[in-house]
Amino acid sequence: MDLPSAAFDMDAEVKLAQSAREESPSAKPARKAPAGRQVFPFAAIVGQDEMKLAILIAAVDQAVGGVLVFGDRGTGKSTAVRALAALLPPMQVVANCPYNSDPKRPFPPREGAFETAMIPVPVVDLPLGATEDRVAGALDIERALANGEKAFEPGLLARAHRGFLYIDEVNLLEDHLVDLLLDVAASGENVVEREGISIRHPAKFVLIGSGNPEEGELRPQLLDRFGLSVEVRTPTDLATRVEVVRRRDAFERNPQKFVAHWEREANAIRRRIVAARRLLPKIAVPDAMLEAAAKLCMALGTDGLRGELTLIRTARALAALDGEREVTLAQLRRVAPPALRHRLRRNPLDEAVATTRVERAILETFGP
Repeated sequence: MDLPSAAFDMDAEVKLAQSAREESPSAKPARKAPAGRQVFPFAAIVGQDEMKLAILIAAVDQAVGGVLVFGDRGTGKSTAVRALAALLPPMQVVANCPYNSDPKRPFPPREGAFETAMIPVPVVDLPLGATEDRVAGALDIERALANGEKAFEPGLLARAHRGFLYIDEVNLLEDHLVDLLLDVAASGENVVEREGISIRHPAKFVLIGSGNPEEGELRPQLLDRFGLSVEVRTPTDLATRVEVVRRRDAFERNPQKFVAHWEREANAIRRRIVAARRLLPKIAVPDAMLEAAAKLCMALGTDGLRGELTLIRTARALAALDGEREVTLAQLRRVAPPALRHRLRRNPLDEAVATTRVERAILETFGP
């Protein structure tokens, strides 16, 4: 059983839908989420602050590059990710487009007027046993048999475009799917060439993976593609454990009532995300912060420059969430562990865990 982590204040959803309809007279109203089982509210998750912050940062800026959540079983990993869908404000798409196309850049390109719609931001599950055809897309067999024509049936990567692709137990993912994800993550496009079909469509999404390190390690190439790596642990204090069980029990007894109780806090988080997205382009990064990020990465010996880039992007998103106009050293220090802990080389002379090495380097580089 996934256990729940507490939180931050909806009119944002309504305002977004209204503004979209004003911009495009042909816009359809927001599509309601399909009826189904209730999801534990993000705002009600107890503790696990680093995981929650990483997910919020990824929701503000997709350029951060995704979130990897590793840790003990039953610590709320998948609960937090699945709660994300209910938390995000809706987005505008070309109506009935299987690729969730942005009306400003429709795919395939089209001229003239077309209908738009407001839909929930997609959070797509990629099952471990999924075939490559299911993930990438393949020939539409039904149309081929009925009409004798070759047509493309989009896969999970198309559904995840402009949203989130979630892989539970990502460290157990088959190698051929890992290779596919690496190609798509690098290019932002999915290329399918099989059975006489050749198609290229946009596939830009935030990759979120979760898993238990005891069940196997993640391939280094895929590990490096995650912007942030978060460690979650089982709570060790009595009060936190009791509160986790109390909230989970209340949710399972009456999901509708529990979700309604946390709706105000959920709306506050949603408004915070919307405000941060608007502020993000205005956030300044002083040269001193660029130098500080580079010094920290040099002290840790990280390979390449992806560490510095992720560190700056993450700190900028955190500044936007904090409502500030400039990245500060405090924000850089706060996001350094999740941005850098998975980029460290193995050091046979230093047996300290990655988090300890990052925290030690922060102290040595920036002082107490």
